[in-house]
Amino acid sequence: MDSLSERRKALLFIAIAASLWSTSGVLIKLINWQPAAILAGRSIFSSLVFLIYLRRIPTNWTRWKILASVAYITTQFLFVTATKMTTAANAVFLQYTAPIYVVLLAFWFLHEKPSRADWGSMIIIFLGLVLFFGDKLSTNGLYGNILAILSGVTSAVMMVSMRAQKDGTPAESILIANLFTAIFGFPFILKESWTITNWSIIIYLGVLQIGIASLLFAKAIKHIPALEANLVSTLEPVLNPVWVFLFLGESMGASALLGGLIILGGVIFSAVSSARAANDQAENKLTTHSSSSA
Repeated sequence: MDSLSERRKALLFIAIAASLWSTSGVLIKLINWQPAAILAGRSIFSSLVFLIYLRRIPTNWTRWKILASVAYITTQFLFVTATKMTTAANAVFLQYTAPIYVVLLAFWFLHEKPSRADWGSMIIIFLGLVLFFGDKLSTNGLYGNILAILSGVTSAVMMVSMRAQKDGTPAESILIANLFTAIFGFPFILKESWTITNWSIIIYLGVLQIGIASLLFAKAIKHIPALEANLVSTLEPVLNPVWVFLFLGESMGASALLGGLIILGGVIFSAVSSARAANDQAENKLTTHSSSSA
C-alpha cells in the first residue's frame, strides 16, 4: 500500500507542477526581456528554492545527472526562444510531441515498456491537442516551430535521464542546471530594463513556475514511469488558456474547449489505468509471497 500511496502522491505533484508550468506562456509574452535574460533571471530564484531544499551543492556527478542537467537547460532555452519566435500555441503543441520520444528512450535505456493503456492515452491526448490548438496552429515562425520540436526531444531526454536517477536525487540535476544558467546568463540581465513589473514576473517564474514546480516533478519522477509523468504533464496546455483568459480576457473557442476536455480525459485514463496496474501487481506479489510462506 505504501507504493500505491507514493504513486498517488506523485501524480498529484505532477498535476500541481503542470498547473504552475502552464502560467509561463502568458508571462513570457508580457515581459520584454530577451530569452537568455529570462532564463538567467528565473534560474537565480529557482536555484535558491533547490538550495533551501537540498541544503547542499551536488558533488557526486553521474552521466545521468549531467545529461539531465544539459537537457533541462536546453529545453528551457529552446522553449523560451520558440515562444518568442512563434505563437504560444505552436510552441506548446510541438513541445508536447515529447511522449513519442519518451516511449523510445524509456524503452531503450530504462526498459520501461508502454502498456496498451499508455498507447491509448497517447492517442486520446494527441487527438485532444489537435482539437485544442487546431485553429491557432500555423506555419508562421518556421524557425520557432523547429526549436519547439527540438524542445520536445530534449524534454524527453530530460525526463528519461531524471527517471534513471529514481534511486538517487533527481533534484540535483535541476539545481546544477539552474546554477549554470544563472551564472553564465547573468550578463544578459544587465542589459535589460530593471522595472518592478519585470522583476516581479521573474521572481514568480523562478520561485513558483520553475522552482516549486520542478521540485515537485523531481520528487514525483522517482515513483512513476517517465511516459506516465509526461502524459500527466499535458495538463499544462489545457490550463494555459485559463491564465490567458484571466489576465488578457481572451476566451476559449468550442474546439479548444472540447480538445481540453479530451486531453483531461486522456490524463485521467492514464492515471486510473496505471493505478489499477500497480494495484494488480501489488496484489500478485502479496499472493505470491503468501503462497511461498505457506
